[in-house]
Amino acid sequence: MQKAFLPALGLFFLVNICSGQSKEPANKVTRPLKFTKQQIAAESFESVDVFDVNNDKIPDLVSGAYWYEGPKFLNRHYIGEVKRFGEYWDDFSTVPLDVNGDNKIDFVTGGWFGKTLTWRENPGNGNEWPEHRIAEAGNIETTRAWDVDGDGIPEIIPNTPNDSLVIYRLVKNSQGKGTGRFEAHRIMGKHGHGLGFGDVNGDGRSDLLVENGWLEAPTQPFKQAWNFHEDFKLGTSSVPILVVDVNKDGLNDLIVGQAHSYGLHWYEQKKDKKSKKTTWLKHAIDLNNSQFHTMHWIDLDGDGQEELITGKRFRAHNGNDPGEFDPLGIYYYKWNGESFTKQIVSYGPFGEGKGAGIYFSVTDLTGSGRKDIIVAGKDGLYVFYNQGSE
Repeated sequence: MQKAFLPALGLFFLVNICSGQSKEPANKVTRPLKFTKQQIAAESFESVDVFDVNNDKIPDLVSGAYWYEGPKFLNRHYIGEVKRFGEYWDDFSTVPLDVNGDNKIDFVTGGWFGKTLTWRENPGNGNEWPEHRIAEAGNIETTRAWDVDGDGIPEIIPNTPNDSLVIYRLVKNSQGKGTGRFEAHRIMGKHGHGLGFGDVNGDGRSDLLVENGWLEAPTQPFKQAWNFHEDFKLGTSSVPILVVDVNKDGLNDLIVGQAHSYGLHWYEQKKDKKSKKTTWLKHAIDLNNSQFHTMHWIDLDGDGQEELITGKRFRAHNGNDPGEFDPLGIYYYKWNGESFTKQIVSYGPFGEGKGAGIYFSVTDLTGSGRKDIIVAGKDGLYVFYNQGSE
C-alpha cells in the first residue's frame, strides 16, 4: 500500500506539567482494592496472556515456553523452545488468536533479536506447539492485536521502530475462519518506539498512533492510504498508547508512558471552536516512576469507570535506563474528575515488588466478577487476585 504523509495544518503542541482540569463533578469515592499475590513460576519471560488452551472452559495462563493449566495453575505444560539472548527471551507478546480455524486458540509472538513475527499452533493434544513464520518484520519491540476493519477478527500490528509499520491481516476462508496465512499491508515507513489504536478525530474510525503523530484511517483501510498527521512528539512511548476520553468532554485524549525513562502523562485534546485547530495539552499523571512500557484501560473496581493499570518494566534495558534500579511497582490510577489518583497493587525492591513486564493481562480468573491482574517479567510470573474493597 502506498503511504501518504499529509501533516495536518495549523496543529501545534502545548506542554503544561500540571493536573488536568475538568468541569465534570468528581466521581464517587471508591475505597482502594485489595489483592492477594500468588507466584506461578520463577520463569523470566516478559509476556503473558490468558485463554482456554484445552477447551475445558477454564482460563489458562500462557507465557513464553509454557502454559499453566487453570484454575490453580500448578500443572505446567511445555509449548516449545524460546531463544534466549542475554537477559532477554525473544518472545515479546502473547496475542491469542485462532489462526488456522480449527477452534483451538493459538498465539502470535515475535522478538527483537530474531526479527521474525511468528505464530504458535495449539496442537490440542499435549504435544509441543509448532512454530510458523508470518513475516520477517524487523526488530519487534512488542505486538498488539486490534480490529482495524471492524470484521470482528483482530489484525496483528507489531511495533518495529527500525522498520516500516505493517498491518498483518488474517486470511479467512468462506466460513470466515482463519487459514493460517496473513496478508501484509504497509501503511508507513520507519516509525519510532510506541504504538496505539483509537479514534483520534471522532469520525468513527480507529486510527493508528506512533511516537511522532497519528495515521488517519481511511474508509477502506487496506485499499486506501492512511494520512499521517505529525502532531506531537511522545518520546520512547508505551505500547499501547491509549486513546480514551479522559475528561469526558467528547474528545479523545492520549495516555502515554515513557517506556525507557521517567514519566506517565495524558495529553488532552483541545479544539478551537472558531478555527477548528487541534492542540494537545500535556498533563502529568506520575513523574516519580520510570519504564511504563505497557498499560491497560479497564474497569478494575467495578464502578462503571475505567482505571489506568500499569507499572515498571523490570530491567527493560538491563540496567541502562533511567530509574532501572528504583523499586518495582504495579499501580492503578483512578480519574477523579480533575486528576488521577494513584493506588498501589505491588511495590518494593526486587523480590518484594513486582514489575509489569512488556505484555500483561487483566481478566477474571475465578468467576468472582472481579478482574485479576496477571503479570510476567524478568522477576517472575504472578497473579494478583482482586479481593475487592472493604
